[in-house]
Amino acid sequence: MASSRCCVSSLLNCFLICVILWSHLSDAVFDKSNRRPNIVLILTDDLDIAMGGLSPLSKTKKLIGDAGITFTNAFVASPLCCPSRASILTGKYPHNHHVINNTLEGNCSSKAWQKTEEAHTFPALLKNFANYQTFFAGKYLNQERNSKYYNYTLSVNGKAQKHGADYSKDYLTDVLANMSLDFLQYKSNFQPFFMMVSTPAPHSPWTAAPQYQGSFNNTKAPRDPNFNVHGKDKHWLIRQAKTPMSNSSVQFLDDAFRKRWRTLLSVDDLVEKIVQRLEDRGELDNTYIIFTSDNGYHTGQFSLPLDKRQLYEFDIRVPLMVRGPNIKPNQTSQMLVANVDLGPTILDIAGYNVNKTQMDGMSFLPIMGKMNSSSWRTDILVEYEGEGRNVSDPACPLLGPGVAECFPDCVCEDSYNNTYACVRTISPSANLQYCEFDDNEVFVEVYNVTADPYQLTNIAKTIDQEVLEKMNHRLMILQSCSGQSCRTPGVYDPRYKFDPRQMFTSHSWRLSRLRQTKK
Repeated sequence: MASSRCCVSSLLNCFLICVILWSHLSDAVFDKSNRRPNIVLILTDDLDIAMGGLSPLSKTKKLIGDAGITFTNAFVASPLCCPSRASILTGKYPHNHHVINNTLEGNCSSKAWQKTEEAHTFPALLKNFANYQTFFAGKYLNQERNSKYYNYTLSVNGKAQKHGADYSKDYLTDVLANMSLDFLQYKSNFQPFFMMVSTPAPHSPWTAAPQYQGSFNNTKAPRDPNFNVHGKDKHWLIRQAKTPMSNSSVQFLDDAFRKRWRTLLSVDDLVEKIVQRLEDRGELDNTYIIFTSDNGYHTGQFSLPLDKRQLYEFDIRVPLMVRGPNIKPNQTSQMLVANVDLGPTILDIAGYNVNKTQMDGMSFLPIMGKMNSSSWRTDILVEYEGEGRNVSDPACPLLGPGVAECFPDCVCEDSYNNTYACVRTISPSANLQYCEFDDNEVFVEVYNVTADPYQLTNIAKTIDQEVLEKMNHRLMILQSCSGQSCRTPGVYDPRYKFDPRQMFTSHSWRLSRLRQTKK
């Protein structure tokens, strides 16, 4: 394959899926024993951890998780495809990369993104400054409704490659696996490489490979305590969900749950093939393999049928497993990590100075070896900008304008004022989520996730006033942070200092509203 520049405008906007090989071959021959490590990032689409999303991935858990480290507290900066993927690539929170949804108007794959952010993504830095061969296959950022398993068009280094509906030639997860294997087989042996494979699974339309279509026939969505219950103390969008759900809605989400798991069996095969090829080539021991997802998912929690976008654990918590040099097997870490940390970590692995970037995240490479938590962060930011239609849905006229992603029974998954920001805190003394909505109420949700893992009870009106004010202040700091200022000590960090006199005067109305919620 010929060398190519980073994804350019025509490539991103005209085609559904990208396959890119950026090569910058060097004449130097490296001693194999002194080579920098290779890096593989496998990114799934809508894979949850809260509802057992890893259950179908037995080979993946064995080959990556059991062979390395599993992070049990991994989160995304935004629970939606394009903003989350932009955070992965840039190492920035959404308020800094300015991607707010899955549309061009929302800065997803826009020309502005390409001009301002794309050249500073970690794959571009690996190629241009760290002398890595870089390969990408799959869904890059997102264009609406572009997750397909058949009947799609690939862009292979800028050339259109159409695929039909023949499983043996066209099933996308398998196509990505085969292209990845070809890259591993024919790449240069004299440079380290970075390979990113972004699968369509388990995103809708949940099309399983033929051999897996009969799997999990007796499986249902988990009936956890927050399944099919009314979110009576939550934001109005959650409260509008009909409880109990109709039998047809429950049957639909159970069927979707089974189909999601079936698509993951092909991802499991993909992981096995990549690991086996690396081992056959003698490269496995010098390769970091990272497995994660762009966001979580829900099926019936708080009577919401199925989607992502919400602030709760099921949508913002994701799987994260890493194996590689100097990572001992069978490790589990409870350290708080986010997808904004993936870019800094990968650059750190490659030997690139992360301080040269404007990334908000931090490298978790050091904690995968020594597991020293003394200087690690205690909180991260989660932010989401809601979407809604300007006109009422004819099928649901009583809802009025401003809502989106509505189901036939007029339960909607999004709205304009489903716009929120959260501080997610994990420390030895606290496991807390604090969220504010950008609406007329400045609605607040707070959860003690240790005592209430299913987030059934919003404690915003009963939590200590001092904690509420500190969390409000911390949220405003994170919402305005950039780079190093995003990594300052959180409220439950021993190094944290709170001075009420330094409250944001321009946001004093928010604090007064918060105090009203206590009454």
